[in-house]
Amino acid sequence: MKIAILNGSPKVGNTAAMVSAFKEGAEAAGHEVEVLHVGKMKIAGCLGCEYCHGKGEGQCVQKDDMEKVMPAYREADMVVYASPIYYFAMTAQLNAAIQRVYAIGKPAKAKKAALLLSSSSPNPYDGAIATYKGMLAFMEMEDAGVITAAGDENGSDAKLAEIRDFAKAL
Repeated sequence: MKIAILNGSPKVGNTAAMVSAFKEGAEAAGHEVEVLHVGKMKIAGCLGCEYCHGKGEGQCVQKDDMEKVMPAYREADMVVYASPIYYFAMTAQLNAAIQRVYAIGKPAKAKKAALLLSSSSPNPYDGAIATYKGMLAFMEMEDAGVITAAGDENGSDAKLAEIRDFAKAL
């Protein structure tokens, strides 16, 4: 299975550790994994101009780093969204990448998705999970699972092992 991981963190930290553990587990199970560091890319938000659904024929009018993301997104069998929680939501960088997928509507191949969230607070995940589940319903994708890490769980051997095992079982 070909897996695209969209890492929405603008820095290297807890989310990167979660992504690495997922990648390690998935590759150990024989999957092909591509990590896209959208949190460090220059991706503007959707303009709602509808160019993509007219003249653009699925191509966005904006020319930025989303052009690096779309090929992987179109070719993946599974998409993993990874983000720290910043004020009860996924990062603005990941949200921009998610919104720009509007240009194609639904992934061409992906039928599964997963969500990895990290936070220093104990339970700020509801908004991010609701967004994720609503998006999957629209895209007709199966939720393979949601893994959260809060406080001391971040970077812990137990949490990273849980993530590796989850990815191996896909």
